[in-house]
Amino acid sequence: MKKIDVIIALIIGELTALYFAFLFKDVNCSVWALCVIFPILSIVCLWIAFLIGKKYALIFQGAKFLLIGTLGALIDLGILNTLIWISAISSGLLFSVFKTISFIIANFCKYFGHKLWVFEKKEMIGIGKEFSRFFLVSLGGLIINVAVASLMVNLIEPQFGLSETIWANIGAITAAFATIIWNFAGYKFIVFKK
Repeated sequence: MKKIDVIIALIIGELTALYFAFLFKDVNCSVWALCVIFPILSIVCLWIAFLIGKKYALIFQGAKFLLIGTLGALIDLGILNTLIWISAISSGLLFSVFKTISFIIANFCKYFGHKLWVFEKKEMIGIGKEFSRFFLVSLGGLIINVAVASLMVNLIEPQFGLSETIWANIGAITAAFATIIWNFAGYKFIVFKK
């Protein structure tokens, strides 16, 4: 495992912890402990994937993919929550527009993480074609992502006494998980194939 792997895992683990600490700040528990637990957990899980990846290379690559996906989801959620906060709208058609905007910006950011760290393609020749393929695969992911989030938020009322904003975040997180397999396969075999 390289030094950059540890640094990236630490940063993503910490950002994830901060997101959940902020999201559940009103819950009466010690969510700030996540700021210590998540970075350590990120490194340990990546290290385990690295060890398994010595025999099955796809495992380590998949773990790195999940970390960049987590970072993309945090960017997505950050933008989505900012738009919800600015507008005070967390459902309906405008939510779907917000979700589309946040997904597109996050996907643009993920491109570089996937290209340079996950799939380790350093060359810049043909980057336009590569980004076009990335965008097309991501478009399929966008359709899956926005459909799942919108259906969950607009068809299912907030459960367990959760606020509409937290429910919108749960819908967005559920949508992110729904796109993982699609995106990994598309990026590995279509966009960043060797």
